[in-house]
Amino acid sequence: MTVVTVEELRKRVEASFGQVLDDLVALVRIPSVSADSFDQTRLHASAEAVAGLLEGVGVSAVISSAPAPSGKPGRPAVLGRRDGADGAPVVLLYAHHDVQPAGELDGWDQEDPFEPVVRGGRMYARGSADDKAGVVAHVGALRVLGDELRVGVRCFIEGEEEVGSPSFSPFLRQHHADLGADVIVVLDSTNWKVGIPALTTSLRGLAECQVEVRVLEHALHSGMYGGPVIDATTLMCRLLATLHDENGDLAVAGLLGREAAPVDYPEEDFRADAAVVDGYRLAGTGSLPSRLWTRPAIGIVGFDATSVARRSNTIAPTCRAALSLRVAPGQEPAEAYEALRSHLQAHAPFGARVTVTPGELGPAFLAAGETAMTGLAHWALTTAWGAQSVEIGVGGSIPFIADLAREFPDAEILVTGIEDPDTRAHSGNESVHLEELRNAVLAEALLLARLSGTLEG
Repeated sequence: MTVVTVEELRKRVEASFGQVLDDLVALVRIPSVSADSFDQTRLHASAEAVAGLLEGVGVSAVISSAPAPSGKPGRPAVLGRRDGADGAPVVLLYAHHDVQPAGELDGWDQEDPFEPVVRGGRMYARGSADDKAGVVAHVGALRVLGDELRVGVRCFIEGEEEVGSPSFSPFLRQHHADLGADVIVVLDSTNWKVGIPALTTSLRGLAECQVEVRVLEHALHSGMYGGPVIDATTLMCRLLATLHDENGDLAVAGLLGREAAPVDYPEEDFRADAAVVDGYRLAGTGSLPSRLWTRPAIGIVGFDATSVARRSNTIAPTCRAALSLRVAPGQEPAEAYEALRSHLQAHAPFGARVTVTPGELGPAFLAAGETAMTGLAHWALTTAWGAQSVEIGVGGSIPFIADLAREFPDAEILVTGIEDPDTRAHSGNESVHLEELRNAVLAEALLLARLSGTLEG
């Protein structure tokens, strides 16, 4: 059995990193947007490219899908398999190859968001970080481990994460035997900051809904009927204002949260990371990590009202808003949705008709705590970055992690990533920091070598 040193793996990653970048460029040039309104043939092209990358590092790959609850076939996912030595553990590597739409072009500093541009040590393009960097990091780690790779490897490169993974659970059930593992490495999260790696130990869940306020059966002349009847838009604003108290904390009874601050997050750092405008007072009380990770949050993500360009002197009979509730770890999303629904209907202004329609529900994630495997992951991250890794929460939601835990209850799930506070995933000028990508490749190679028993020392 051959063995390898940490320094030798570091040299191999350095020597092969140009190929990692070439792989990433080729992938991001495929506009694999999974939203229904976009060309889905690009997703198939992306899946084929990912399968080719896996085959190139000795992993047998097939493209598959499973029917979603709607009955429609799911988007193409790539399954990879490489058997290990007898008795060796099996590691499942997860990432996703689908991406968000590019959005408005004026949000980008380049003409084509799918044509990568490198400047200032970062590669800018849609999907460069979220999550095609995860795909090429897995491939890059496998590439540098030749005979030293003795663990069994399973790969699951999903094609519909950006549309809520509608066929994820059926896919896991359909391919349970193909995906079973002792350790699951999810490379779709973020690091604390450039130069400081992190394990994600908590994620908020998700409960979406739409609320409609109606005061009239049809629009009325605002001069003839205005006064006794307040327009639905104003009443919607009054209703939404009840969601927070004067400090900016949520005022919805029944929503759970807790105080937790595994790391310090100075306000000046947060304001810089989030590009908060001067003069804005941050909402809420308690530590910033708690407000971001372990307490609920509600955002208005859509609002239907008459535009200024189409205004007329009428009383709006109805108004509609889309709400996104981030659910704190430890609470079921259905319970949180019910608390929000009850609050909205109980606070109907002036007795207006308030109708609440449920949307997507996604469970939160809370890691089990310190284990031998998390200790190994921290060692690999710290060694690769040359800086002590930390444990963080993430305010966003990755509901499929709960699905993985439910389908494979004996597997340990490690959630990490390549993004950083300036990645701007889902936004214009999305980018990946190239040094962070290099470190991620090395960290995963170190982890796999250690699990293989082929790392010297």
